[in-house]
This record gives sequence, C-alpha cells and structure tokens, in this order.
Amino acid sequence: MLDLLITGARLADGTGAPLHRADVGALDGRVVLLPPSGPSPHGYGPAPGSPSPQGYAPGAGSQPDPRARVVLDGAGMVVAPGFIDVHTHSDAASLFGPEFAELAAAPVRMGVTTEICGNCGSSLFPALPERLEELSRSSRTSFGGRVPIFRDFAGFAEAHAGAPRANHLASLVGHGTLRAGVVGYEDRAASPYELDVMCGLLGDALAAGAAGLSTGLIYTPGTYGGTDEVVALASVAARYGRPYVTHLRDEMARVEEALEEAAEIARRSGAALHVSHHKTAGRHAWGRTERTLARLAELRAGGMDVTCDVYPYTAGSTSLSAMLPPWANDGGTPALLERLRDPAQRDRMRHAIAEGVPGWENTVGNGGWDLISVASAVGHRELEGRTIASLGGDPVDAAAELLLAEGGQVTIISHSMREDDVRRVLAAEFTMIGSDGVPKPGRPHPRIAGTFPRVLGHYAREEGLLSLEAAVHKMTGMAAGRFGLAGRGVVRDGAHADLVVFDPAAIADAATYADPLLPPRGMAAVVVAGEPTVAGGEPTGATPGGIVTP
Repeated sequence: MLDLLITGARLADGTGAPLHRADVGALDGRVVLLPPSGPSPHGYGPAPGSPSPQGYAPGAGSQPDPRARVVLDGAGMVVAPGFIDVHTHSDAASLFGPEFAELAAAPVRMGVTTEICGNCGSSLFPALPERLEELSRSSRTSFGGRVPIFRDFAGFAEAHAGAPRANHLASLVGHGTLRAGVVGYEDRAASPYELDVMCGLLGDALAAGAAGLSTGLIYTPGTYGGTDEVVALASVAARYGRPYVTHLRDEMARVEEALEEAAEIARRSGAALHVSHHKTAGRHAWGRTERTLARLAELRAGGMDVTCDVYPYTAGSTSLSAMLPPWANDGGTPALLERLRDPAQRDRMRHAIAEGVPGWENTVGNGGWDLISVASAVGHRELEGRTIASLGGDPVDAAAELLLAEGGQVTIISHSMREDDVRRVLAAEFTMIGSDGVPKPGRPHPRIAGTFPRVLGHYAREEGLLSLEAAVHKMTGMAAGRFGLAGRGVVRDGAHADLVVFDPAAIADAATYADPLLPPRGMAAVVVAGEPTVAGGEPTGATPGGIVTP
C-alpha cells in the first residue's frame, strides 16, 4: 500500500514535456507513477480507516482505495515536482521561535519544497573560531544579532537537524561570510596566506555538502574582494563541480561591466556561472536587459555554462546600510554605527550619494529616497511601509537615525526596475525562478509568499509569456540540474516525493506590499518527502524537511 496517492490530475513532470495524465504515488519518500485511473471518488483526506494526518479530514462520501493510506483527489488539478527556490535568505528562519513561524511557513505554502540559501555572499558558515563572535554581531543575516555563525557546514547542518522544518534547505558558501571569517571587515586585499585559508575552508564546506560559492559584490566585506580573489575561490568550486553564484558588482549603470567580470571569473576558474536575480535597475540601466541577455546567450553559444534567476517583481529588497557608500561599512556594523554618530561622516555620505563613488552601485543616486521604503525595523514598527523620504528632514539623517536606533539592522524595499526588463529576463530560456525572500519581521517583500504562484498565474496563464510546462520546468528540473540536486525537480519513478498540487485556472499570488504574507490562491497541496505539509492551502503541521546536499 502506498503512503500517498494523487489521482485524476494532469502531470507537469518538471522536464518541460506536455501535460499528461498519471496517478502519482509516494512510498517511503519516493515517487511511484501509476497509470491514470480516472476521476477519483475521494475528497482530500485519508482513506477511511487509516490514520488522519494533522490538518486533514475525510471528505463527505469518501470511499476506500486499496492502493494508498492517503488519497488526494486531483481532478482538475496539475501535479508537479515541488518548487525549488534557487535564491533565498532563509538560512536561519527555522532556528527561531513562534514569532518566525509565519515567515518560515510562507515559502512552503506557495509550493517551495527546497530552498537554496547562502546567497549574495552571505551564509551562516564558515569562519575561523576566533572570528565567530564578531561575525554574529555584524552579519547581514543576523536578524538583530541573534543568529550564530557556524565554524563549518557540519555545525550549520547540526543546528538545522534540531529545528523542525516543513521543507528542505540547501546552502551555498557566502564569500562575504568567508572573507569576514578570515580577513575581517577591513577594506583591504586578502594576504596570500588569508586567501589560502579561505580556499581551504571553502573546500571543506563543499566536500561536506555545500551547494556552491556565492558572492554579493555590492555588499561589504565582499565588495572589498577583487576579481583575482574571487577567481581563486571559484576555482575551488569548479574542482568540486559546484557553481559560482553571483550578485553582480553592479546591477545598475555598470551592469554590463559587472557581467563581464562575472564571465571572466567563470572563464578563468572553470566554474559554471549563475547570475543571481538578474536585473537592470535604476533609470540609467532600464532597458539594458536587451543587451545583457544577448550577452548571456552569446556566452552560452560559446560553450560557457551560464544561467540566471529572476523574481517576478519590479522592486527589490536589501539592507538599508547598503544604500550607503562602501567605505561607510568598512570595519563592520560597529564601525558603521560610529560613523553614523559623526555629523562630518554623515556629510561625507550625503556627498557620496549625490556625486557617486567610482565602482559603487549607488541605488539612491539611481532612483531616490522616495522609492525606498522600510520593510523591517523591529523597534519602530510604525515606520514599516513608509519611504525614507517621508520620515521628515534630510533623508540621510533620517536613514542614519533609524540605523542607529535599530543597531544597523533595517531592511528596505527599493522600487527600481521596469516591467519590460522583468518580462524579458523571465522569458529567457536559461532563466530559473528565485524569490530572493528575506524572512524578517514587519513588511517583507511579498516575493517571500507570492513568487511562484505569480509566475504561474500572472505571467503564464494571464499574460501568456510562457507556457505552464515551461514555467514549471524553470521552477523544478532546471533548478535541480543547476545545483546538482539529484532525484529532485522531476516526477518519475524513484524520484524524491516532493510534490505540489495546484489548480491551473486559479493559481495566483495574493501577497501585497501592504500585506506581504497572504498565502496564494489555488494551491491545493504540498508534499515533502511523501508527507503532506500543506492541504487545502493550510499547513498540516508536518515537518519532514531537512538539509539536502548535491
């Protein structure tokens, strides 16, 4: 007897192949495909006489089915592999208490069965033991300084093994964390010895199961690392067959130059290249996706293994401190706060934003403080949702005072992109889907709860930008292939039984900037390791997820 059976649905198997009918079962966490049996007499729920999982109730008139303990009626539905979110910042969301439960649940409610964290150069490991405390205080992922930084991948995995998860988690190694964990937060080149140590720690993490190397070359201390340093590290990733994943050094006026740097790193290191949340943001870069996508296609045609991901929104989200020039963050968060207390240093920041700094992606200079709103400021919840320009007085002073009051931990949303650029990237054949979700309290970007249903509902069904099968492939098989997640991202006999069941006529995002955690419509069920974690759009309370590795 199967543990689970989904009957009467059409199957989008994750390969991009046309929809076809099949019954999909699960046994011991693995997929069992069966011939279609026709519309099922069952409602959502367990077959009568079998144990009732939390959150389930047998439908009226349900009839027993000898093939499975739990039967889900998929009539009118599509069953697909569980979605793989290739770009998240959920490294620590499940390590906290009840106040983070809704945030941690948002991805799985929209069908994400595997999240890849450690992006943008920021992971929770590795570091030399003597620098662990410093990193915990200064890390961008620190949720107000409460997240530990682990010495190695084993410590990271052990912590998550003790924290129940509804879905799976894989992690990249963040270059910024690695650099801070060896060099510190100073604006200087790594010494040859320090670079050797960084390469050694990276190799150990990859050997233990990390999924690749990431950089965030607009963020300190990653921005202090030059091209040669990243080439050396990406060469280690290449030896382990893992990708180099990059938040480019500039996604605005110098985006094409930044893309060429990424291509150089891939060429010299031999690593596969993956460009994170590809965009051309700010008024000086609007429309340039025509050229960047053509360049990516040219690189692919020339033999380079290069892909990218995208989220389906015209606003991004990051830390407020990233709106300041790189030198403001030299030395980490404590040094930043000292500078913010100094009126002369604030004047320097004001001038840098107005005039620009060579080599710096100047978000405010490319848009304005009126396009930047507060997403998370845990001590000033009344300001969440308001723009920096609306806080009163000089906006640099307003930003400085808020950062000081919040210990440097403020997340913002920046409305900086154009819809035609988003559509162009989304439609590219080498693009997969990543939410870039930042699970912090307050008003996080709605992409944390809406990304995948938005692609399926708005862009595939309503706009016809891509087919449902192509959209599912971008979310599943393509993502699993890029990150080496064998047996995931496809529905076939023996694959991992991570599945989603959704109504193709109703699937849609509901999350908004004002109410960012609203669950999607049309998501009938989510199955992780053969166990339902969402039923009828609601979490079941099951926690079968864990750390997964290439």
